Amino acid sequence: MNRPPFVAPDFPGHCKIFPERDVMLLPFQQRWVTDNSRLKLCVKARQIGLSWCTAYRVVRQKLNKGARLDAWISSRDEVQAQLFLQDAKRFADILNVAASDLGQNVIDDDGHTAYSLRFANGLRIHSMSSNVDAQAGKRGDRVLDEFALHPDPRKLYTIAYPGVTWGGSLEIFSTHRGTQNYFCELLREITERGNPKGFSLHRITLEDALSEGFLYTLQCKLPLDDPRIQMDEADYFSFIRAGSADEESFQQEFMCQPADDNTAFLGYDLIASCEYPEANPWQTDLLDCKNPLFVGVDVGREHDLTVIWLLEQVNDIRFTRRVIELSKQTFDAQEQALYELLKLPMVRRCCIDQSGLGRQFAERAAKKFGAYRVEGISFTTSTKEELAYPVRVAFEDRTIKVPFINSIRADLRGVRKEVTSSGHTRFAGERNRYGHCDRFWALALALHAAKTPAAGAITSVEGIYYQKTGVLAPWRRFRPRTLQQTAGLGYFET
Repeated sequence: MNRPPFVAPDFPGHCKIFPERDVMLLPFQQRWVTDNSRLKLCVKARQIGLSWCTAYRVVRQKLNKGARLDAWISSRDEVQAQLFLQDAKRFADILNVAASDLGQNVIDDDGHTAYSLRFANGLRIHSMSSNVDAQAGKRGDRVLDEFALHPDPRKLYTIAYPGVTWGGSLEIFSTHRGTQNYFCELLREITERGNPKGFSLHRITLEDALSEGFLYTLQCKLPLDDPRIQMDEADYFSFIRAGSADEESFQQEFMCQPADDNTAFLGYDLIASCEYPEANPWQTDLLDCKNPLFVGVDVGREHDLTVIWLLEQVNDIRFTRRVIELSKQTFDAQEQALYELLKLPMVRRCCIDQSGLGRQFAERAAKKFGAYRVEGISFTTSTKEELAYPVRVAFEDRTIKVPFINSIRADLRGVRKEVTSSGHTRFAGERNRYGHCDRFWALALALHAAKTPAAGAITSVEGIYYQKTGVLAPWRRFRPRTLQQTAGLGYFET
C-alpha cells in the first residue's frame, strides 16, 4: 500500500485513503472554512468534524486585521455550546493568540447567558444554547449549529438573519430532520427555486468524507483496541450502516437524504419539541416524586422487548421518569421489575399489553395489586388507533417530555399509519435494530393509564358493563370523585 511520507510506518489503521498532505483540515473541511460567502449552508453527515473546523474558522475570523464584530454561535443545547467554546480555545492556543475564557455570563438586559471567549483585540465569541430570543438585537457573525435540531428553526433564522445586516456572515449547517423542517425548506429553495436568498451550498455525505481521508483522521485518534482500527473505508461504511436504527435513519443521518415525514405518524420536529435536553438528568429519584405516577407496559420475550414506561404528572405535563427495557428476560424477572414500581404509593394506575404473552402477565399483576390499579389492554386495530392518537396529541400540545435517546426516537418515528385495501386504518411499527416500536406502545399505554373515563379511556370490564347498561356491576360500587381525584385511580372501588 502506498502511503504519503507523512504517515508513520507504524500507523495502526487499515484505511486505504489518505490525505494528500499533512494538514489539519480535510478537503471538505477546508472548502467550508475558506468559503467567505455572506450566507452559506451545509447539509452534512453526523460527526464528521464540521462543528470543530467551524470553531477554527470563527477564531481565525476574529483575528483578522479588519474584524470588528463579535461572533454569536447557536448550538443545540448547553453542552454543545460549551464544547464549541472549548474547541475555539484550543484553536486559539494552536494559533498562539491570547484569549480569555470568560465562562458563562449575561449577554443582555433580558438575562440571556452565553459562554464567552475574549481576544486581545476585544472581540468575543459567544456560544449559546438553543434559546432563540438570545439572538435578538445582536450584531455580528452568526453560526447556527445543527440547525434542524433546534426546537423552532424558522424562528431562529428569522431572528438571527437581521444580525448580519451591518456586517458579518451567517453560517448554517445541520443534518436533516424530516422533510417538513425549515432546514429542508431552505435547501429546496436553493436547489429547486433559484436560490433567492443567495446561499453558498455545501453537501457532505459520509461517503464524501471517507473518500477524502476521514477514516485516516479518525483512526489516528482511536485507541489501539478499538475494532474500527481494523476497518477500511468499505468496512467502516457498512459498520455505520448496520449500527443505525434503520435504513431511513442511516440515509438521513449519514447520506443527507431527509426522512419522509408524510409517511411517519410522528415527525422529527414534533418529537424534538418534546425531548429533554441531551444532558438533562431526567431519571429522578422516584421516592422524591410527590405527584401521581402512571405506568405502561408493552410485553415481549424472545423477539421483542418488554418496555416499562413511567410517567409523572406535574400539572398538565407528563414527564418521563423511567424507561425500563428488558430483553429476553424471564417473566419472573419482568414481573419483579414491574412490581418494584407498582409498590410505590404514588403509582396510581398501570396499563399492560395483554395480547398473547401479556395476558397472564396482566392478570397476575391485577390479582396482586388490584384491578383498580392494573388494567390489561388487548391490542386490536381499534384499540391501537385509540392508543396512538393521544400520543400524537400529547406531542402536538407539548404536554409530554421524553428522553433524548436514539432508540426512543427511532421507535417513536417508526410507527406508520397505513390504510388497508378495505379502507381501514391500522398502525404498523417498523422493526429496527432497537426493537419493534415497543417503546412507542409502552408510552401510549402509560398515557392511557393517566386518562379518566371522561377523557375517553378504554374502560375495564366493570366500566364497560356500567357504560352499556347504566347499571352498576353488583360486585362493585362506583363512588364519584373530582376529575383530579379520578385520574389514574381506577373507576370503581370495592
